[in-house]
Amino acid sequence: MTAKKAPKVTPLMKQYNAIKAKYPDAMLLFRVGDFYETFGEDAIKAARILNIVLTNRNNGGEKLELAGFPHHSLNNYLPKLVKAGQRVAICDQLEDPKQTKKIVKRGVTELVTPGVSLNDEVLQSKSNNFLAAVQFGKKLYGISFLDVSTGEFLTAQGDAEHIDKLLQNFQPSEVLIPKKNRKNFTELWGENFHTFYLEDWIFQPDYADETLTNHFQTKNLKGFGVDRLPEGIIASGAVLHYLGETQHKQLQHISSLSRIAEEEYVWMDRFTIRNLELYQGNALQAVTLLDVIDKTLSAMGGRLLKRWLALPLKNKEKIEARHAVVKYFIKNPQQRKEIQEQINKIGDLERLISKVATQKISPREVVQLKKSLDAILPIKELSASSEAEALQVISENLHSCDLLRKKIEESLHEEAPVNINKGNAIATGFSQELDELRQLAFSGKDYLDKMLAREVEATGITSLKIASNNVFGYYIEVRNSHKDKVPESWVRKQTLVNAERYITEELKEYEAKILGAEEKIYALEQEIFHKMVLWMADYIEVIQKNASLVARLDCLQSFAQLALEENYCEPTINMGHDLQIEEGRHPVIEKQLPAGELYVSNNVSLDRAEQQIIMITGPNMSGKSAILRQTALIVLLAQMGSFVPAKAAEIGLVDKIFTRVGASDNISLGESTFMVEMNETANILNNLSERSLILLDEIGRGTSTYDGISIAWAISEYLHEHPSKAKTLFATHYHELNEMTQTFTRIKNYNVSVKELKDNVLFLRKLTPGGSEHSFGIHVAKMAGMPQQVLHRANKILKKLEKSHGEEGLSNQVKKATEKEPQLSFFKLDDPLLEEIKEDILHIDIDTLTPVEALMKLNEIKRMLGVQQSKKEKK
Repeated sequence: MTAKKAPKVTPLMKQYNAIKAKYPDAMLLFRVGDFYETFGEDAIKAARILNIVLTNRNNGGEKLELAGFPHHSLNNYLPKLVKAGQRVAICDQLEDPKQTKKIVKRGVTELVTPGVSLNDEVLQSKSNNFLAAVQFGKKLYGISFLDVSTGEFLTAQGDAEHIDKLLQNFQPSEVLIPKKNRKNFTELWGENFHTFYLEDWIFQPDYADETLTNHFQTKNLKGFGVDRLPEGIIASGAVLHYLGETQHKQLQHISSLSRIAEEEYVWMDRFTIRNLELYQGNALQAVTLLDVIDKTLSAMGGRLLKRWLALPLKNKEKIEARHAVVKYFIKNPQQRKEIQEQINKIGDLERLISKVATQKISPREVVQLKKSLDAILPIKELSASSEAEALQVISENLHSCDLLRKKIEESLHEEAPVNINKGNAIATGFSQELDELRQLAFSGKDYLDKMLAREVEATGITSLKIASNNVFGYYIEVRNSHKDKVPESWVRKQTLVNAERYITEELKEYEAKILGAEEKIYALEQEIFHKMVLWMADYIEVIQKNASLVARLDCLQSFAQLALEENYCEPTINMGHDLQIEEGRHPVIEKQLPAGELYVSNNVSLDRAEQQIIMITGPNMSGKSAILRQTALIVLLAQMGSFVPAKAAEIGLVDKIFTRVGASDNISLGESTFMVEMNETANILNNLSERSLILLDEIGRGTSTYDGISIAWAISEYLHEHPSKAKTLFATHYHELNEMTQTFTRIKNYNVSVKELKDNVLFLRKLTPGGSEHSFGIHVAKMAGMPQQVLHRANKILKKLEKSHGEEGLSNQVKKATEKEPQLSFFKLDDPLLEEIKEDILHIDIDTLTPVEALMKLNEIKRMLGVQQSKKEKK
C-alpha cells in the first residue's frame, strides 16, 4: 500500500507561510502584483471587517480562503483594520518582478498596530495615539506612554489607583503587558483596552536600562529626571523594544523621556473624570466639556488642550501666568486675530517632523512644513511686541528656521506631488543634471515634429502620423492607400484594417534615449529628495520646540475666544481655603438649552470655618446634580488656566477633586449599584486633604431607606469631624439629613427651590438657604407621563405611610437614633451612657485604627459627654 502524498504547496505559499510564521499575532497583507492578499483565518477576518469578497483557491488539494484589495487602496483599508483592533503586518515586494526569473523577494516593511501608526487615516488630528506599557512591580506599578507619531514619551509609577487614573486620562490605543500578568491587568483595570502580551524577559531592569540608554545615546537616565522611577523605566524600555519589533527603527524624533509629575497636578480619580464627562460622555451623542471649550485652531493645540484638561495645575504662579495671557488676548483683539490667522496656516508640525525622522514624509508634506514655518515668523514678531511677559518668552524661543525654509523653497516645486514616484517634485534650477534630463525627456514633441516633417518630404506621404503604444513603443502609421511609397528600411510591426504601422532605426534610438532619461529622472529625484530628508533631521528638536510653543499659544487664544463668546470671567486664585462662586453656570448644559432660554445661575460659598458642608435637598430633576458638577468644572477650568462661566469666582487652590455621581460601569462586572457607590465613596474618604473639593450626589440611594439615611448621615459626620475639613457639596433626597445642622455647626442646609402650582410643580433651579420638605416624586412621575391610575394609587399609599409614621416620623426616628441622649445625675459606673461608650471602645479594632480615626472617635466621645454635662447643669 503506497503512502499518501503530502499536498504540494506552491513556492508562493511556501514564502507566505514562512513570513506568516514570524508574525503569528498579526494579519499579514501579502503583496502579490498589484494586490494585497490575505489567506486563511486572516482572509475571513479581513472580509468581515472590510466588507470585501471572500473567495477560496486550491492549495495543494486543500481549500484556502482568500481576500484581497488593490495596493493603491491600502490607505483606505488599513485604518479600518487597525481601528478594529488588528495588528497588521504589511509585506511588500522587495525587488522588481521584471528583474528576476525566480519568486519575487518579499518581506514585512511595517507592522501597524492600534498603538503604533504613522498613517494619517488611522490617526485623529486632535488626539494623541498612545502606546502604553505597564510594569507590575512588587509594591508599585510602572507605566509609560509613547506617541510614535509625535515623539512624546512619558513615564510614571505609583499604586494601582494612580495607574488607573493615568490610563483613564491618556486613553492609550494599545497597552503592552507581561504575559504572566494578563489576569492581574484585567482584575485591576478592566477589559476596555486593546492589550498585547510580551515575553516576561522584556520587563527586566537591566534590559530596559540598556534599551533606553542605547536609544538616547546617554550613560544613564538622570538627565531626564526619571532615574528614581525603576518601575517606570522598565515600562518605558518595553515600549521602545516593541517599536523595534514592529519594524520602527527610525526614531530620532523620540528625543527625551519625561516624568508625569503627579505632585504638580490636581488629583482626580477615574470616577471623577468619568462623572464630570471631561472628554468622554457617559451616553451616546453626549456633549463633553472638551467639545464645548475647544476653540483651538491647530492639531497640536487640540492635543495639548486635552492634556491640560486631564492635568489641571496646582501651582498658583503657573495658573496666573496662563490667565495673564488670556486677559491680554481679550484686551487686544487685533493682535489676537492676527495670531489666530497665522495659527490657522500651520499644519501638524509634530507629526510632520516625526515623518521626517521615520523617512515617511512626502514632497507635498515637506512643502506644507515650510509653509507652516513661514507662518511662525509673524507670530514671533507679534508675540515679541506684546506687553505680556509669557508671550515675549514664547517669541524668544520660537525658531525661524531660515536655512531650512530656504532649502525647501529652492529644492521643491510649490505644487509638489503626494508621492515622489509621481515625479516633478524637485524644482527647476536645483539640479543641472536633472534639468538636462528633463529637457531631453520632455522636448520630444518638437523632435518628433521635425522627424515627421523630414519623412513626409522624403516619402511624399502627407498623411503620415507618429504615435506610441505600450506594446512596441513609437511607430509611424501609413494608410493602405500609400503603403507602396514606404521605404524598404522601415520595419512593419502591425497591420490594421485601413493602415500599417512601421518602426525606423531613428525612432528606436530616440525611444531608448527617452526611456533612459525618464528612468534617470525618477532615480535622481528620489536620491535628491532622500538626501534632503536626511539633512532635515537636524531640525527635529527645533521644530518640536516650535510645535510645543505654537500649541501653548493656541490653547491660550482658545481660552480667550471661549471667554469672549460665552461671557466667562477671570477667576481669582489664592492660597486660602475658601471657594466663592457668584452666578456660576454649567458650561455644557448652558450650551444645550433651547434658543432663547437662559441658564439659571447660582452662588456657591464654601469654607473650612463656617460653611464646610452644604447639604442640598430638593426633588429629582430640580438641578441638584448640575450645581454639583458646575462647581467642580468651574474650579477645574480656573486651574487649567481658563476663564470660568460665572460673574465672579474666588478660588482657594484645590489639590483634589472627588465626585460620587450616578452608577458606574462597574455594574457590568457583576457588582451591585450600591457596592459600586460604596467603593467610590470609600476611595474619597480614604484620600481626603484640606484642599479637597468633594461632590456627593444621592449617597445611599442604592439600599433601603433606613440603611441609606444611616450611611449618608455617617459619611457627612465623618467629613465634618475629619481634621482636613474638606469642602463638600452633598446633594440628597433624604430630607432627614436637614437635622444635622442642629448638631454639626459647619453643615448648612440649602434647597433647589420649587414652586407648587395647583396640579403641578415648577422647578426654579435656584439654590436657596434652608432644607426642602418634600421630594415631589409623584409630581415628577406625572411629568414623565406615568399613567393616571398609577399616580392616583401612589398618592393613596403616600398618605397612608405619612399617617402611619405620624409624629414619630422617619425624621424624628433618625434624629433620636443619632442623638446621644443624656442620662441621670452624674457619671456612675452603671450609667447607660458610659455603658454605650464602653461597648463602643471594646468594638474598636486597634490594629486597623488610623490616627485620624482615633482622634475622631475621641471627639465623638467628648461630644457625647459634653451633651450630658450641659443637660445636668441646666437641671
